[in-house]
Amino acid sequence: MLSFWETILSEWERKTLPQIFPRTKEIPVSGFGQLNKILVINGFRRTGKTYLLLSAIAKLLKTYSKKDIFYLNFEDERIPLTTHVLTDLLPAFQAHFGQKPKFLFLDEVQNIPLWSKYIRRILDNEDMQIFLTGSSSKMSSFELPSELRGRSLEQKVTPLNFREFLIFKNESPEQEKARLPAGQARLDFLFNEYLTFGGLPEIVRARPEDKTNILQEYFRTVIRREIMERFNLKNEEPLKTVAKLLLNSTYFSLSKIYRDLTSQGIKIGKNTVGNYFSYLSSSYLFAPISHFTYSLRHQLTRPQKAFFVDNGFITTLSTKFSQNTGRLLENLVAWHLKAAGKEIYYFQNERKTDEVDFVVLKNGQPEELIQVCSDLSDRETQKREFGALLRTGKKLGCSNLTMMPIDETEKISLPPGIKAVSFIDFFLS
Repeated sequence: MLSFWETILSEWERKTLPQIFPRTKEIPVSGFGQLNKILVINGFRRTGKTYLLLSAIAKLLKTYSKKDIFYLNFEDERIPLTTHVLTDLLPAFQAHFGQKPKFLFLDEVQNIPLWSKYIRRILDNEDMQIFLTGSSSKMSSFELPSELRGRSLEQKVTPLNFREFLIFKNESPEQEKARLPAGQARLDFLFNEYLTFGGLPEIVRARPEDKTNILQEYFRTVIRREIMERFNLKNEEPLKTVAKLLLNSTYFSLSKIYRDLTSQGIKIGKNTVGNYFSYLSSSYLFAPISHFTYSLRHQLTRPQKAFFVDNGFITTLSTKFSQNTGRLLENLVAWHLKAAGKEIYYFQNERKTDEVDFVVLKNGQPEELIQVCSDLSDRETQKREFGALLRTGKKLGCSNLTMMPIDETEKISLPPGIKAVSFIDFFLS
């Protein structure tokens, strides 16, 4: 084990940090340590959690040296996934550098048995700021082991927002919009790419011909590593089929997906299908949005809508919605709102004649209604979408009504009480 640690620590001493693009929400490198808490960075795989850690380290290295900081990625295949690795970490570091680190960064630490007990011991006995990352909900505030509850702060990492996407593409939204109309045309082109292939950092920087293959590999990795291995499942085909049914569903329910599976000759229990929903959600791949009603009983009887963490998965894996601009826009708006910490639902009246895409709640009451429509050029579409928004606003007692047309240059006469927001302005706000 000594030679192993000498190798790892020597590599850390020589390590050069890669090029790091700034994110809108960086990791704080001070403050939380005085609260005697750890900082947990979690979210979907490949959203840039590791680079956020490295960005924080780069800031610290302006004041501290490598002997004050240690970063270890537990997805390094050389690292044994045993508790002894953690137990030996600080003694090995002290033997190599002559002191213990002041800042400890552990990437994907949830792979190590009894990791949380080790972190609690270090938190209680050492003067050290601790940063952890994880790609499964095991690292969320809801599922953290009991010894760490109340002793952690959480920061979720999502795919790039549109402003970050532009930075990763070496573009400036302010400069592009200033050069109208050419700048606006360029911005529209980039937004279409973002809408289609999403905001996972590696995908944004990848060659166009490689994007689909990389996204499909991400999907396989999530199914196998985040779900199959974690929950000890033996057969991945039913799980993959459930995920693809959700990708191709506007609305879904346990009963509907169960019927679809049995019609395909897949023998599976209804409870197992429900478990698959939970597993897909715990991997951060998928999030259900419920129907808004003040009656919990009625809410449980209505279908949910399926949203995925990144549009690239819809484009790559959906056979029904891959070229559906409306579906892609609605999915993007959903995750933008969720990333902003909004509590969101959809609404549909009893006769299913009126539907509003998003009901945004504040303190349990509708704060804003948002309707997403990719094309408002047709008068019948305008009548349907505006009418649904106005009637639902009246029914729910909400006067903050937003319509999101895709093209802000369209000359559309809005009814009183509805404001229009272009997609680009919404995603750059």
